[in-house]
Amino acid sequence: MKRIAFVVVLVLIILLSGCSRNSTETPRSSSRPKVTTTIGMIGDIALNLAGDYAEVTSLMGPGVDPHLYKATASDVKILSESDLILYGGLHLEGKMGDVLKSLSRTKKTVAVSESIPKENLIGLGDSYDPHVWFDINLWLYAVKAAYDSLVELIPERATEITENYNRYVEQLHALDEFIREEVAKLDAEQRVLITAHDAFEYFGKAYGFEVKGLQGISTVSEAGTRNVQDLANYIVEHQIKAVFIETSVPKKTIYSLQQAVKAKGFAVEIGGELFSDAMGDSGTKEGTYQGMLEHNITTIVAALAL
Repeated sequence: MKRIAFVVVLVLIILLSGCSRNSTETPRSSSRPKVTTTIGMIGDIALNLAGDYAEVTSLMGPGVDPHLYKATASDVKILSESDLILYGGLHLEGKMGDVLKSLSRTKKTVAVSESIPKENLIGLGDSYDPHVWFDINLWLYAVKAAYDSLVELIPERATEITENYNRYVEQLHALDEFIREEVAKLDAEQRVLITAHDAFEYFGKAYGFEVKGLQGISTVSEAGTRNVQDLANYIVEHQIKAVFIETSVPKKTIYSLQQAVKAKGFAVEIGGELFSDAMGDSGTKEGTYQGMLEHNITTIVAALAL
């Protein structure tokens, strides 16, 4: 009943805001179309492809967990005033699902990750792992979906957006090659990535890592004592050198894991902080998709090659 009531209120807000704009004919602050994205990685696509020709807003900033994120009243306003909404899909924005579904009735909304062929996705029962941006070749499907939507939105700038798209794709292919070169610095037995939650399965599959997370795919579930002890036993048995914290997930679970390993007579280092569900601060290298992945791979290789 609470969910139904929320959706009803949301629809009313959207309708009322639309009526208000029509009746007063308030001029927009910008003549450029408004594009709103959920996570920063999708925002990076929009900025690179149409940044000069669209007003791009990303709702979820640095350190924000999309699995737990709840839309605020200001978010609903931004979304309701958007000309195009780009989001991940595959249940990534778990608590925003009802909002996005309601908005899709009146707004152009595109779940960019759902353009990836199902056979390339990692299945999770009746759903899929949504962290597809960690396999660059899969993420290119999302880039193409965003590109198609942006060209449809701004057809008069199709030539410029296409040039930007081709340039961006080339950059991502180069980034994929860079990651593979970095990974080659590790022996096969060193390629074990242990993090707070299971966000790196696509990374592991693409680049040859065994991946283990304390929590599941979504951070809604919490790691229990059994999870910590089982993973601690694995670390001791395989003499894993380092584990990693994530910028968008509380650090306490990894610190608990480190202490559990220590209690078994082995020392595992915190290898550094990785970006998983969110990018770094705006204006920094890590605040871009490419910079985020470069930071991750150099951090991982430096820690595991010790």
